Amino acid sequence: MNEASHQGVPPRYGARTSTTTRGETVTSAIPAVDTAGVNALLERGRTLATPVLRAAVNRLAPPMDTVAAYHFGWIDAEGRPAHGDSGKAVRPALALLSAEAAGARPEVGIPGAVAVELVHNFSLLHDDLMDGDEQRRHRDTVWKVYGPEQAILVGDALFALANEVLLELGTVEAGRATRRLTTATRKLIDGQAQDISYEHRERVTVEECLEMEGNKTGALLACAVSIGAVLGGADDRTADTLEAYGYHLGLAFQAVDDLLGIWGDPEATGKQTWSDLRQRKKSLPVVAALAAGGPASGRLADILAADAKLSDAQSADFDEEEFASRAALIEEAGGREWTSQEARRQHATAIEALNGVDMPTEVRAQLTALADFVVVRKR
Repeated sequence: MNEASHQGVPPRYGARTSTTTRGETVTSAIPAVDTAGVNALLERGRTLATPVLRAAVNRLAPPMDTVAAYHFGWIDAEGRPAHGDSGKAVRPALALLSAEAAGARPEVGIPGAVAVELVHNFSLLHDDLMDGDEQRRHRDTVWKVYGPEQAILVGDALFALANEVLLELGTVEAGRATRRLTTATRKLIDGQAQDISYEHRERVTVEECLEMEGNKTGALLACAVSIGAVLGGADDRTADTLEAYGYHLGLAFQAVDDLLGIWGDPEATGKQTWSDLRQRKKSLPVVAALAAGGPASGRLADILAADAKLSDAQSADFDEEEFASRAALIEEAGGREWTSQEARRQHATAIEALNGVDMPTEVRAQLTALADFVVVRKR
């Protein structure tokens, strides 16, 4: 049995319809998303967290305050007020729902929402620099506009602010929340280190890839969905169970990101075409395709083995047709379909974890709707 099949393809959820497009296709296996309801949750997260987030950023010394404001989309490169895309705000929404799951008011989760968002953006600033990404949210990344030094410094400052926002509450719950946040951050950094190291290896197992993505994405989402509950006085068992939901939601989230990283429409993702292939990332579709066996898998393995001997300058000469050919091999080998199924399996595991927490019915429904959104999102 090959590695991909060993991981297990999740059972199909009944009739499925799909179309093949340049962007990632969403099947009917996941229930239809309550788009209006999810958008309302995301907007609530932005509305409640943004003023506190802005106040935290304003503490930074110049020019870091300006650089951070640009990163968050509040100003343009010339310093003029802007209304740029500041992200989906999934993590703040989860932090507020987390507080409600513990029986507290959503406002109790605001410091946690802000802290998690600061850590998330700390990681984005550093990741963009390490990955050489020149575009994020449809405009130039911070390191491209202000230089690598500012990207590093502002990222570090956001991480420090995250802990400051929590600890200044001065409560026992704030201390517990900070411990969870710092643990999640350490795992996030572990995941980024694994991701970089995998780029220089010919082979990465499916298990290794899932471990890396669990660290890089799952850990912080897990923290987001428990931190509000902790601030609201929830015990560790409740917080740990909510973290299980967030961890598997993070794996589903990353699986979808991996699909978009190869087949996503640049107009939706804000990144280059074939962005993950350009960076030689060993993402789930690639790893699953290599593990599948068969002619397409073998041809892909030969291509990637030859790539390992090339310099970055040599691989930079690849044209669009070359990347399109590689994407086609990954799909032919089954990597795209396996990753889609994995996203659905992780989604189902996340939803099942909610059964371990006694929470208001409406909050459970909202957490379920957010999970549905993550798996079917187009951007």
